[in-house]
Amino acid sequence: MNYAKNILETIGNTPLIKINKLAEDLPCLVLSKYETFNPGNSVKDRMALKMIEDAEADGRLKPGGTIIEGTSGNTGMGLALAAIVKGYKCVFVLSDKQSKEKMDILKAVGAEVVVCPTEVEPDDPRSYYSVSKRLAEETENSWYVNQYDNPSNAIAHYESTGPEIWEQTEGKVTHFVVGVGTGGTISGVGKYLKEQNPDVKVWGIDTYGSVFKKYHETGIFDEKEIYPYVTEGIGEDILPKNVNFDIIDGFTKVTDKDAAVYTQLLAKEEGMFLGNSAGAAMKGTLQLKDHFTKDDVVVILFHDHGSRYVGKMFNDEWMKKMGYIE
Repeated sequence: MNYAKNILETIGNTPLIKINKLAEDLPCLVLSKYETFNPGNSVKDRMALKMIEDAEADGRLKPGGTIIEGTSGNTGMGLALAAIVKGYKCVFVLSDKQSKEKMDILKAVGAEVVVCPTEVEPDDPRSYYSVSKRLAEETENSWYVNQYDNPSNAIAHYESTGPEIWEQTEGKVTHFVVGVGTGGTISGVGKYLKEQNPDVKVWGIDTYGSVFKKYHETGIFDEKEIYPYVTEGIGEDILPKNVNFDIIDGFTKVTDKDAAVYTQLLAKEEGMFLGNSAGAAMKGTLQLKDHFTKDDVVVILFHDHGSRYVGKMFNDEWMKKMGYIE
């Protein structure tokens, strides 16, 4: 009989799916690495399990312990599923810009959720970075995950996502495009693909209000670039250790409006019910049109599922209120 011993054994081996209508203006084949097929509906399941297994192996996470993390929602979901199977408690700290659906989903799988204000500096004691660190210090037998700087994050994608893309394209992939938040996906996948073929180009999708693009191009961390933005799951006001800028060939920035509109278009034109960062990645790929030729195979990674955004990008009243649609 063919069955998984638990839900964690279903992580990975997600399909590659062709983008049709939305890629009509591009000269190349455009394929999406469709990560919503993971059991927690996002790419983050991969690194969540890897970070837990590595912490168990070296004793940072002990039996009966509490897993504490600052998350935009998806890493929390991956960690929660693994915690259920392995017998840990979870406390997740989110910023108040994250969708209500994300918070409700984390509570549904038994996690405790703490909400912090978005519009404070990273080192402010109220920020979700600071609160998650403080809770880890105060909670007995706890482990602070720190996905931003935890090397197991990028290693997970080097070991699984990268090899899958290489095998599924039979080594024909020429460009990899993905939204950048913690940096684990772009750095792990990019490292693997460039080891197989140094000519593969790796493009990061950034958002306005984030520091990545300017830092990559100039080496300057410009605080004037930082301001609040709506797009969820990509961009940062810090430089996570998991972002390996040497592997990234370039960034393109996508507006909040374009990311939201293309999130809807993926559902309505491709039947792909995906998250906000997928809309950003799709629009960013279209912005990179001049970098592609007819022989290229472009792989875009789509992070998560549309169910997390029903109250926002898939709600026309919200879209009108934000000025994104007429």
